Amino acid sequence: MDKKYFEILVEELRAFPKESEWVEFKVGNINPQIIGEYISALSNSANLENKEYAYLVFGIEDATHKLIGTSFKPTKEKIGNQELENWLITQLEPQIDFKIYEVIVNDKNIVLFQIEASQSRPVAFKGVEYIRVGSYKKKLKEHPEKERKIWRKAKRTSFEKEIYEKNVTSDKILELLNYPSVFKLLQIPLPANKDGILRKLEEEKLIIKKLNKYHITNIGALLFANDLNEFETLKTKNSQSNYLQREKQTAYN
Repeated sequence: MDKKYFEILVEELRAFPKESEWVEFKVGNINPQIIGEYISALSNSANLENKEYAYLVFGIEDATHKLIGTSFKPTKEKIGNQELENWLITQLEPQIDFKIYEVIVNDKNIVLFQIEASQSRPVAFKGVEYIRVGSYKKKLKEHPEKERKIWRKAKRTSFEKEIYEKNVTSDKILELLNYPSVFKLLQIPLPANKDGILRKLEEEKLIIKKLNKYHITNIGALLFANDLNEFETLKTKNSQSNYLQREKQTAYN
């Protein structure tokens, strides 16, 4: 994540009127146990809120969302002989992808945990699953209705809806995907400008917009790749790809 992208993301998160189930602001709380619990809670809540990531941000005041800065230096924190990040990963089940960024914004040290939403099952920390209820962190078992929703979503998650290629520019999207075929299948006119094309691809779940970049879904790549060789791991899905290509005409009816 480059500095400009980081700054845009922080400003977007600060613009929310209050903390949400998938965003938490902190200033100085660096208790590793609490951080782990928040990773679990935010990941599971991001799942329910249909977000790709959740965010735990240090250096932003909770009440005002002002940039305060933090003395927290995650790369220097250790639990025994383990670095904080590695220790946290080993305590999560299943192990999800999260990244830690530390950037100076307006002369303030800001630390951001970008946390992947849970997928196949709720994420637990040290054997306990957590969830956000409003701005509060709770044990998931205390909210069985939310736990059921996560498990139901896990059953519905399909290969086709997952992200294949992340952080692609708008121009690259139009280069990789045979977008005229989308409009032909839908029997609607091709928009006169790039924004209109991208908006429709997003509506059809072929791409997902993330700030000023886009993600290509597996279904988008499989159905509309100009050249499947550009998507290396999907080349092994030939039988599935051929099936999906044959089903194009019915996929959008």
